[in-house]
Amino acid sequence: MTQEKHDARHDEHHNDDDADIRDAVAKLCAQFPGEYWRKLDREMAYPKAFVDALTEAGYLSVLIPEEYGGAGLKLSAAAAILEEIQRAGCNGGGCHAQMYTMGTVLRHGNDAQKAKSSASPSRRAARTPPRSRPWRAARATTTSSTVKRSGPAGPSIPI
Repeated sequence: MTQEKHDARHDEHHNDDDADIRDAVAKLCAQFPGEYWRKLDREMAYPKAFVDALTEAGYLSVLIPEEYGGAGLKLSAAAAILEEIQRAGCNGGGCHAQMYTMGTVLRHGNDAQKAKSSASPSRRAARTPPRSRPWRAARATTTSSTVKRSGPAGPSIPI
């Protein structure tokens, strides 16, 4: 497939709300050229520098709820990040589970699982985002929620 056809097909299927995230991830990935990946492949090594850069930039915390220090974004934002990683010629295999596992546990786990996951110092560091994030502007225009009472005296829950 030619690059033009790839770009046209790509443009049809991605959400413009994630354009800032996509651009920033592409710039980060440009710091890890093909030689980096070929060397890791030859050595059968883990892409620690790449995963550390994604962590430092906050991309591995996008699915973690805000109350746990993440960005609390939708699955489409995580998909955009992984798409751009792969599209840039990088390998998201070393980081995708970190994105989904913590987000899933902290959104849907029981209290004990959430406490265990949020107590780990390494996990806290991995999801502590710097102040400036490409998704901040997008969130202001795309985030919405509705509150529904679970009962007459029950708590309000976002839906």
